[in-house]
Amino acid sequence: MLKQVEVAKQRWGGANKTIDGWLLGRKQLLIQYCELAGVNYQRRDALPDASEVSEFCTLLMDYLSAGHFEVYEMLVSDNADGLALKQRIYPLIAATTDLALDFNDSYADDFHPDLAAKFEQSVAALGEALVERFELEDELIQHMHGLVQTPVTE
Repeated sequence: MLKQVEVAKQRWGGANKTIDGWLLGRKQLLIQYCELAGVNYQRRDALPDASEVSEFCTLLMDYLSAGHFEVYEMLVSDNADGLALKQRIYPLIAATTDLALDFNDSYADDFHPDLAAKFEQSVAALGEALVERFELEDELIQHMHGLVQTPVTE
């Protein structure tokens, strides 16, 4: 997942400050996700503490909000291609949002060791949803850059 962020940053970085900030937020979210999920940890059986889970959930909510309220509409034009893209992609993004909101509601304020088995399943499902979401968001960014790079003929 982190490699995917770096590819997106190399491909589209520098073209728009809002997108750059959003991709940086994505990278920070992924780093926190990897820590939360125990990726690269020597002690894979250890659970994160409640403050780590809460911090991750805050980053997750910030990232989701930025996408929905700041970024998506600027990425997709209102021409026929843009409207078709919205109709196809937005419901898929909404499904990942719902899963992320459920994760936040379940763990942000009430994380404790008794939830270990459920937490591990939830983290794995969230990871899969994030991969799907990032791929969809990259399509939106590509759409914007395709429009920007297309020469206007009169």
